Amino acid sequence: MSESRPVLALSGGVGGAKLALGLYRILPPDTLTIVANTGDDFEHLGLSISPDIDTLLYTLSGQSNAELGWGRQDETWTFMGALEKLGGETWFRLGDGDLATHVERTRRLAAGESLSAITDDFRRRFGIAVRLLPMSDDKVRTRLDTDRGKLDFQDYFVRRRCEPRVRRLEFDGSETARPHPDFIAALADPRLHAVVICPSNPFISIDPILSIPGLREALRLCQAPVVAVSPIIGGKAVKGPTAKMMEELGLPVDAASVGCHYRDFLDLYIADETDPDTAARLDLPTLLAPTLMATLQDREALARTVLAAADRIRR
Repeated sequence: MSESRPVLALSGGVGGAKLALGLYRILPPDTLTIVANTGDDFEHLGLSISPDIDTLLYTLSGQSNAELGWGRQDETWTFMGALEKLGGETWFRLGDGDLATHVERTRRLAAGESLSAITDDFRRRFGIAVRLLPMSDDKVRTRLDTDRGKLDFQDYFVRRRCEPRVRRLEFDGSETARPHPDFIAALADPRLHAVVICPSNPFISIDPILSIPGLREALRLCQAPVVAVSPIIGGKAVKGPTAKMMEELGLPVDAASVGCHYRDFLDLYIADETDPDTAARLDLPTLLAPTLMATLQDREALARTVLAAADRIRR
């Protein structure tokens, strides 16, 4: 069956992790590789924090905080309370369990381990059977040129709650970054069933991955079909600042705009069934399907839709 062939997924945090979980649940675990955006990574309180990697770790292991939409379930906040009493920075919330992840990552990075080796060990300890890779072991950082000056991503996203108007995005370090070798090997695997671009923010979650030299070309040359799922449903983002950023960048806030953003390497675009005009605006195959992933069953169903659609495409 086609589902026994390798699948490669590119993902950011919460939105992408939902489809990544759907793929994880329906595929043999040794066939799925998930590449995580690390443009969001930053240093805070002396700690190395990888938000999208951690969201994937918590989601795939069933330990994500469904109430908050980020962090770990059953979290406690003793550290943040004590830090606040000392006058420390509390704008980026670190739960006690989440803090352990950052402390241990920081210790091991300082000892000379690579981010990918640490991530691989963490996913095993979380009981996750699929391969989870950072996009690169080299440092790439997303910066935003806004009406309030240039901002680091987490400053824009968390501290300022996406309020500044975005004019341009930059990915510092991307020009010299190297994609993880296993990422490139997965793209070159002749057995590859599909490359799946999860429904993450295209500008701050997927573009950092694509900014690494050679990645867009590798996707164009890949023998497997490349399928993307829209993060826009009915002119709105399911979560996060995607729609706001599109408007500020002068783009129509609709599913077709995201498809156009990927069109140089995309073979199939999957938009929500509530966006029937998407296909007319795109010069590439488009499938309409239910894409809102409110339940675990929704995530599995969309994953099956993506893979079944990929079966019908030949490059």
